[in-house]
Amino acid sequence: FLSSQSFLFYLYMTAHKVCVLGDGGVGKTALTIQLCSNHFVEEYDPTIEDSYRKQVVIDGLPCLLAILDTAGQEEFTALRDQWIRDCEGFIIIYSITGRNSFNQVTAFRNQVLKVKDTDSIPMMLVGNK
Repeated sequence: FLSSQSFLFYLYMTAHKVCVLGDGGVGKTALTIQLCSNHFVEEYDPTIEDSYRKQVVIDGLPCLLAILDTAGQEEFTALRDQWIRDCEGFIIIYSITGRNSFNQVTAFRNQVLKVKDTDSIPMMLVGNK
């Protein structure tokens, strides 16, 4: 349990929502879990939507990253606009062993730009595997 002072600090900490996007099977969940808990997941279990939290320091101030791990499968594209609307930053992941997942990067980027209606959105491109 947290002390009351730690709890209040945690409660009022600035939170930043980050969305992890990419084709199915590129390692979005594995990278997210590795970042948040230093644990590597070897088995592939398709995700619909999971969220994780990680306390980090940004510009010298402690804050909370709320990381949304999204589905990459085609059948969940309707949910993607809502996920994008809810987030402030984006990590787009592709597989360095799968050319098709790299070819989809532009589509993910364009969808973010369209939904957010601006071109000044923090985005990171990650090659994985």
